[in-house]
Amino acid sequence: MNILQKAGLTIFIILITQISYAQHIFKGKVIDEITRQPIEYAGIKSGITGKTAITDEAGNFQLVLPADTATLQISYIGYAAKQLKIKSAVKRFTVLLSHGSIDLKEIQISPNLNNASFHTLSALDLSLRPVNSSQDLMRLVPGLFIAQHMGGGKAEQIFIRGFDADHGTDLNVSVDGLPVNMVSHIHGQGYADLHFLIPETVSTFDFGKGPYYSEKGDLTTAGYLNYSTKDALDKSMLSLEGGQFNTFRVAGVIDLLGAKAKQNGENAYIAGEYNYTNGAFKLPEQYKRTNLFGKYSKQLGANNRLSLSASTFSTSWVASGEIPGRAVAAGTTAIDDNGNAIKIAAAPVTIDRFGTIDSAQGGRSTRVNANAKLTTDLKNNWTMENQLYYTHYTFLLHVNSSFFAADTVNGDERQQQEARDMFGYNGKLSKNSYFGNNMLTSAIGLSSRFDRTYGSRYSNVTEQYQFLDDITKGDIRQNNTGVYLDETLESGKWLLNLGSRLDYFKFNYHDTTKTNVIVSPKINVQYTANQQVQFYLKAGKGFHSNNAIAVIGNNGLATLPAAYGADLGLNWKPIQHLYINAALWYLYLQQEFVYTDDGDIAPGGKTRRIGADLSARYELAKWLFADLNVNLARPRLADSLAGRGYLALAPTFTSTGGLDFKLNNGINGGLSYRYMHSRPGNNTNTLVADGYYVTDLKVNYTQKKYEVGLSIENLFNTKWNEFEAEQVSRLKGEAAPIDQMSFTPGTPFFAKLRVALFF
Repeated sequence: MNILQKAGLTIFIILITQISYAQHIFKGKVIDEITRQPIEYAGIKSGITGKTAITDEAGNFQLVLPADTATLQISYIGYAAKQLKIKSAVKRFTVLLSHGSIDLKEIQISPNLNNASFHTLSALDLSLRPVNSSQDLMRLVPGLFIAQHMGGGKAEQIFIRGFDADHGTDLNVSVDGLPVNMVSHIHGQGYADLHFLIPETVSTFDFGKGPYYSEKGDLTTAGYLNYSTKDALDKSMLSLEGGQFNTFRVAGVIDLLGAKAKQNGENAYIAGEYNYTNGAFKLPEQYKRTNLFGKYSKQLGANNRLSLSASTFSTSWVASGEIPGRAVAAGTTAIDDNGNAIKIAAAPVTIDRFGTIDSAQGGRSTRVNANAKLTTDLKNNWTMENQLYYTHYTFLLHVNSSFFAADTVNGDERQQQEARDMFGYNGKLSKNSYFGNNMLTSAIGLSSRFDRTYGSRYSNVTEQYQFLDDITKGDIRQNNTGVYLDETLESGKWLLNLGSRLDYFKFNYHDTTKTNVIVSPKINVQYTANQQVQFYLKAGKGFHSNNAIAVIGNNGLATLPAAYGADLGLNWKPIQHLYINAALWYLYLQQEFVYTDDGDIAPGGKTRRIGADLSARYELAKWLFADLNVNLARPRLADSLAGRGYLALAPTFTSTGGLDFKLNNGINGGLSYRYMHSRPGNNTNTLVADGYYVTDLKVNYTQKKYEVGLSIENLFNTKWNEFEAEQVSRLKGEAAPIDQMSFTPGTPFFAKLRVALFF
């Protein structure tokens, strides 16, 4: 027998020994005691060997252990931990967890984490911090900042990882797998208006940064964000809120079937909200928003689970818009004809910071969604998911940020409008395979989305909305079909994830069609040194598609510019009640998109970003929790000369943090801050978008049947600008247009009271 034969025989004997040694399989399912719904990412740990597992989306887990009897510890954030003694002879057992206090010692550093480390942060933050708006939900994501600059009804501007991501160009946003982003939207690529989401219906949210996720396709460059709504309610709720600026909100979430139906795996509820506010502006905003949502879920036999949901949303508002600095005070900065920064006098007529120059701005929007998902257990560790969704959407916006710069007679009022139908399918087939103490998770997925717009039009109009001429006009037909393959191997302390997706696009505009294909490989490697520290390396390629209007026009723009990124990070629990996630990252983008006031997409060139993220959660006492997020970025144009490579409005240093408390007597809440450092307002940094530091307070008194709460935005009444952007504008009485920063003031001290009843 030669050396190779001996070596092969030795490896074979070792493998056989390992497999025969680990013959005892423990299979279980973890569910909520009241709702009977599965708990995803619950941690399971063997008391003897220390081996761990986490539950999947259906609440299932499997552990392979050397003994036929095991003591298992089951835990999840916000639930009371359980310990049970189980024999492997039990075919499959179910563990019911009840709600309990929040304890950071329940957070596990385990080899099974992979991307679940971010879910740990989101679950903890959602459990601790009260939310009552979609804006509150978005701000829970570490490093994500939002800004509103054209009235409360429009999608927020998004800032994350060194990106001014416009309204969603570089962040893939979804709710229950249904896309929120609108591709080839008349107001901007990837427009993500989340206002149709009622916060009381949200059970969890999941996020990931960078282009490293096989399941996520278009617009996943800075990352992705997905919210999951509740399949079942633990209680019904009615609430009433009122506050300054004629603000009020009525909301309700009502269980339709009750406890007996839950026992049989059947649930149904409806939810609704109505919002109104005039805002802090001198011109009343008259912001109205109505949301209705319903969801039904049922266990169909032992192997199938069906979920059906539908929602409708409508909103209208009057916008004060952006105003140039000189309209408020003298001594503001502008750019002269040579590109130099100069101080200028005030405008001929000045107004208050919360004043209005053009009162004709504002808009309205509607959205109707239908969503169906069937999850099937195919046995032998095979699972299949099938989802169909539909959206009907309308949008109308009147905006004027340059006033009389282009048209000194009629003004620069512009109208954007579209209606759209969106149809889509998501499917996934996955299997868990076990080889001794190793597990291989294989997944193949298919998604297809078709968007069709009607009456897409961007026009110059008068302040009375009389039509002047079109900037762009024409309906869009767009399809994106993607397939992906994903393999994850867990072996001892190592986890290796390899994946790739292929996306096909078809754009049609003005009866002209263009197609393109892109392949996006991914790799994630994770090493768990011990129960305190875990290291990971992520690398991958992603992309953001271009607006169909620009694709067909071919104005020097790439159809599917790619993004290449890498993260080197760690998850660390130096002590029981402290959890830290940190990462160094890099991202290269083949082409930045810049949305101009003319309704065009301008090529912004190649860009590079490097940065660092830090998130820490610390339990100071059983009732007191601290959180800190620090995000640094250096965003630059890759091919620019020194001093001219800045990216306008791209964040360079942001931080959020605070203290949250939950007392046994029902008093809970938190004090939190938001910090955005000053950043370049243009590519030469001669104009600057001012930074801000804002503090918010929330205090609630919660009992079994009711809750009374007080929330205060901008507790110390800080003077700040929520949004700033470079604009070439001309006011009445000015001889020529002036290039300077325009701004939308941030909310001053704003207090609201809330009363909720539970039943």
